[in-house]
Amino acid sequence: MLTDHGENAQSPEPREVRRPRRTYLDHAATSPLRPCAAQAMADTPALGNPSAVHGSGRAARAMLEDAREEIAALLGVRPLEIILTSGGTEADALAILGGLAPQGRLWTSGVEHPAVAGLADPRLLGQRVSTVPVDGHGVVDLAGFAGGRGMGDGRGPRPGDVVSLMMVNNETGAVQPVAEMARMAHDAGALAHTDAVQAFGHIDVNPAELGVDLISISAHKIGGPVGIGALWVRRGVNLAPITAGGMQQAQVRSGTQAVMLARGFAAAARQAVENLDRDRAQWQAWHDLIVAEMGRLPGVHVDDAPQTSPSICHLTIDRVRATDLLLVLDSAGIDCSAGSACQAGVARPSSTMLAMGRSVDEAQGGLRISMGHTTTRKDIEQLLDVLPGAIETVRGAR
Repeated sequence: MLTDHGENAQSPEPREVRRPRRTYLDHAATSPLRPCAAQAMADTPALGNPSAVHGSGRAARAMLEDAREEIAALLGVRPLEIILTSGGTEADALAILGGLAPQGRLWTSGVEHPAVAGLADPRLLGQRVSTVPVDGHGVVDLAGFAGGRGMGDGRGPRPGDVVSLMMVNNETGAVQPVAEMARMAHDAGALAHTDAVQAFGHIDVNPAELGVDLISISAHKIGGPVGIGALWVRRGVNLAPITAGGMQQAQVRSGTQAVMLARGFAAAARQAVENLDRDRAQWQAWHDLIVAEMGRLPGVHVDDAPQTSPSICHLTIDRVRATDLLLVLDSAGIDCSAGSACQAGVARPSSTMLAMGRSVDEAQGGLRISMGHTTTRKDIEQLLDVLPGAIETVRGAR
């Protein structure tokens, strides 16, 4: 390094930048990587392509299949029924687009994640999507599926159709009647799929009890790595591929499989399921505390359904735009999420809240608090200490 006088000088030792501790309550968006997952990935040696027949490829394949077996065991299914994907979005697309007959119809609710709701795009399924209404809690009206509500001709599902209903809503935490949906779909000869991305690792996910044909899960919602998920496909269900390639998995999904990510996914899933009873009880206690404290504030409404995931608490706050509230919370070191999505820098009312019959103002005032494996009581206490004042600050600025 040259000084102003052209002399050599030693570069200063880099100083460690200490980031202030933040209160992270946005696990429904992504959950920080678990140390066990990071270690599993770090311990993955540099091996070959798991599809190769040489020794390095066989070693990689063995590690990949160990991870697949671990994930399958945690779900109580066969390893051959697990297709590893790039995440929950791809798993949803493969289940639905791969499961539909050529002229089949997708039946879904008005509160689905964009990975499912977005299939109504004219470039994808377009008019071959029927959206069934939900009640004021965001719980689907099963009679709407059976009676064909949402379609002009009034018909319900038929063979070749797919009925897809998320298990836990990603905004409100509402638990949907998936088992009942599956029975209804099968009575009509249709396939039943559930997006369990917000459910796995937070509540029990048992394919046998749910009775569905297809289940999507994701690693990064439970402290695994971003970039990998899985689709469980019940034995006997035939999916069509939605991409071309080497068809490495079950002649359905193409692409070189990521051994390191699979190992991280398996490690995170194992710890999440092993700790589920303990974590769920703790989340429920904190959920109840948030409801009790925030529910007594004027103009703050708790959006709990009859059954709600313990790790998600959703509030609708009068005379407050959630995007403004998030900025105030962020300045106080608290990470939460709005009920409305921000796309291309433009805040939009939550489609979930609108489907629940809320006004545009209400749909812009949703605050999602979501807990996970790093959440502590101190985090909840910090939120409860800051949130009332933050609400008043935003209201006072209007």
